[in-house]
This record gives sequence, structure tokens and C-alpha cells, in this order.
Amino acid sequence: MGLRILLSAPYMIPEYERFRPVFESAEMEVILPIVTERLSEAELLPYVGEVDGVICGDDQFTARVLRAAAPRLKVISKWGTGIDSIDRESAKTLGIQVCNTPGAFTEAVADTVIGYILSFSRKLPWMDRSTKSGEWDKVPIRALHETTIGVIGVGRIGKAVLRRASPFGAHLLGNDILEIDPAFVAMVGVEMLALEELLRQSDFVSLNCDLNPSSHHLLDRSRLGLMRHGAVLVNTARGAIVDQVSLVDALREGRIAGAALDVFEVEPLPADSELRRMDNVLLGPHNANGSPSAWERVHWNTIRNLFAGLGIQPPPTEAAD
Repeated sequence: MGLRILLSAPYMIPEYERFRPVFESAEMEVILPIVTERLSEAELLPYVGEVDGVICGDDQFTARVLRAAAPRLKVISKWGTGIDSIDRESAKTLGIQVCNTPGAFTEAVADTVIGYILSFSRKLPWMDRSTKSGEWDKVPIRALHETTIGVIGVGRIGKAVLRRASPFGAHLLGNDILEIDPAFVAMVGVEMLALEELLRQSDFVSLNCDLNPSSHHLLDRSRLGLMRHGAVLVNTARGAIVDQVSLVDALREGRIAGAALDVFEVEPLPADSELRRMDNVLLGPHNANGSPSAWERVHWNTIRNLFAGLGIQPPPTEAAD
């Protein structure tokens, strides 16, 4: 009997036909479920006990799912970087390997963050709408050197955001639970602060930290209340880092000026979400990582990780890291 693979990564499913020969060369039978954004625990359970390997997106690989998958499942190859939806402790206990592609989308996500900040500081989307509607308003807008940008999570992406922001002359603030290399701090001119102080001082707050038990609802009602009235929150990390109910309240009541959100606590964002109707919010479909070359590297690296986890010689590719 050949190996059975569950392929549930939404970015890779449309590309499957292109990769079919790679799987067939290893005599792998690939199962392609219908996926909108991710599979829930209940949606995974019918599949996992019958597969040897998985290529997944942000599916809910809970302890229950992993117990149902063992002992047959040998490897979960995550498409992309974030593995917060996988219970890694349970996977380790059950002998299931978990692989990903660290730093896969650093440059693309950092570009998106700066794009959102510029959109708000220069009010580009709003001037476009106003002018197209026949108005000719000269609205007050700010240059970035007049602003303070705070980055929560100074890892790969956070550093890339700060490197991009530095030439604009903005005052840069950073926060991280780990000590940041003093050479980097000096190079970009970032001031490392406690979280609460960063929130008090920043005109733009960019979330670039991992989602884990300590960062779940890191920005709750209390911390959102520390932000400046004119501040804008940018979240391209994970939706659950922010208490979304409290964020909606803060936006509706004008306690913060706006938000740019590419990620949400429930994805896809429900059609009845109040966020969809707010003029001071820019929304994205969890697509800040958009980059054809980055996606291609991740496609191949995810396949290589799957093969290696199953003890099979990984296929040669032109996209090798």
C-alpha cells in the first residue's frame, strides 16, 4: 500500500496539478479536501487516522486530532511559518514530526506593514475615494518623520519593518520578550521599551510577534486603552493577539483612529462583522505574505519537508533553498 497524504494548505491546493508528478513519483495518494481558509478539529478528524503525512495551512491540529492521527501519521509539513495551530507538545509525545519554513514571508509582510502605515499617514485610500466621488478636499496628512512607529515583536519581520521605516525618519520604538542585538538597535535607531510605554507613545503600532499562550489577547481592552486617540493599529501577525471585540469597541468609540487588519480571530472574516462597515479600517484576506517567488519557495520546501519526514529522498527542485 502506498503512502496517503492529506493536502489542506489553501495556497497549494490550486497548484496541485503542477506538483502531481512529484507525489506520484513517490507513489503517494493525495487527498484534497475542500478548504476555504483552514480545517477545524471536526473537519480534520475524518481524515487524519488514514494518512501518513500532511501538508497543511492553519488547520486545528489539536491534541484530540493528533491522538486520532497516531500512530500512522508521521509528519505534519506546515505550508509557511506559523505553527501556533498545531499542538506541538502532543505531536512530540506521539512522535509526529512538525516542520515549517521559518522566515518564509519576512520581506513581503514587512512591505505590507509599511504600505498600511503609509496609507494611513498619507490618507491615500480616503483621498482616492473622495476625489472619485467628485470632491476636491485638501485634507491634513502627515509625513512619516512626524510620527512614532512602535513594533511589538522584533523578530525577523519586526526587524524588517524597522529597517524599512528607519530611512523615513520616524521615531522608532520596539518591544520584545527577548533581548535584541544591540548592534541592530543602534543601526536602525530603535528605542526598546516596555509594552505599555510603547502603546502610550506610538502613532502606529505594528504587531509582529508570534501567537502563543502568553501573547493571546496581548492587546486586550486595558492595553488598547493605553493607545493614543489618533493611533492606528496594524496587525499582520495573528488575529488572536488582539481582543477583537475590544478593538471594535475602541474603533467605534474613537478611542483609536484606525486599524489595518490582515488577520482575524475568525477567518474568513464573517460577513456580518462590524469591521467590514468601518470607514477607519483597512482589511486584507490574510494575504500580507503575497509574493509569487516566496510562495514558490514555500511550495517546494514544504514538499521537501514532507518527503524527509517520511524518510524519502526529497525531490530535486529549481527552488531549493
